[in-house]
Amino acid sequence: MRKDSLYLFTVLAITFVFVLISVFGAQYFIKASANQLIEVQVETSKREANEIASIINFHLENNAEKEEVLKNLQETILGTDTNAWFISVLDWSGKKICHPNKTKLGEIENSNADLLESLKEKNNSEDLYDIVGAHKSSNENYAEVIHTAAIKSTDLLVAANVNVSSIDKQLQQLERNFYLIFLIMGVLVIVLSSVAVRIIGSRYEKQLELKYTSLESEVINLSKLNTDLVKYKEKKEKEIVQERKKVEEKIKKIQEEKVEVTVADITEEAKEKLNESSEVGRKRILTYMRNELVPVLISEIAYVYTENTITYVVNFEGKKSTSNSSLDDMYSNFDSTLFFRANRQYIISISAIDKIIKYGKSQLKIVLNSKVSEEIIISKNKAAEFKQWLNM
Repeated sequence: MRKDSLYLFTVLAITFVFVLISVFGAQYFIKASANQLIEVQVETSKREANEIASIINFHLENNAEKEEVLKNLQETILGTDTNAWFISVLDWSGKKICHPNKTKLGEIENSNADLLESLKEKNNSEDLYDIVGAHKSSNENYAEVIHTAAIKSTDLLVAANVNVSSIDKQLQQLERNFYLIFLIMGVLVIVLSSVAVRIIGSRYEKQLELKYTSLESEVINLSKLNTDLVKYKEKKEKEIVQERKKVEEKIKKIQEEKVEVTVADITEEAKEKLNESSEVGRKRILTYMRNELVPVLISEIAYVYTENTITYVVNFEGKKSTSNSSLDDMYSNFDSTLFFRANRQYIISISAIDKIIKYGKSQLKIVLNSKVSEEIIISKNKAAEFKQWLNM
């Protein structure tokens, strides 16, 4: 449900952005295209008016009758299309002398002087575009003069006219075409964006699922490792308790039987075996605290570490003492099932391990339950050996 909502909001956001861009972008493109179209047609009309004025002037200079020339021009333009751009002839008062529509002859031309001046000096098509946009009249014969060309030695002007209503219809059609194009583009963009978001989202979700599965597997393995550690500690504690009971029973039995063993009764071979067994099963080591000699029970050692070539022995209470032996010598005196050489600096007791935490890439962090709360990092190479040691 959350994924569908996310996809929906993404599509809505893309739609909103595209609509916002389209609204402003379409207006700009429509106006730019309309101005370019109008400029081309204005230039064409200007050139046509200038050419007709030159032709009339040529005939008049060759002693042709003015009335005959105007009559021929009227017959030429009569009936031409007035729905867009057309030519007419005006006198000095603005009266129409020649016009495609014969019924308009003799009427006064009410042209927009500002528009005419703007197109004459600056060729500014935006003024005409604004007039077309503002004019929404149903009068299809509404026209504006956009250019005048004077005929020499006469009071006549050749006028280039534009049918504003017709141009308005053309611009409306142009506007509809632009909006249709933007609509098609919008649908394509939204559909393609939705598909792209869906594909990218699915791939990202698959990657997350793989990472989650891998992490879950690592957590399960780590949890199993901690469980095995707890079981192993309980097993060792039970074995220690049983060993203590056996020792107590043997002591009690020896006391009851009052058996006395003297050194003289022990043969040389028995002495050697006794020495070997005593070395293997050492119960304590001798350490130093300042100038005092301090014997420490091996079963009470939490961890041993070296720092600045000095070997420190730390018990479960957090008390430290030092030893003249190296870390290798110390480790050789310990039971390898109860103590582990974590790295070059630390030897740890299994009874002191509180937590095992995954650390970095395939590394382990050991948290000890000593009052010092020491944390020890086991490297990737040592991690497998450590796991095997826990399963002994």
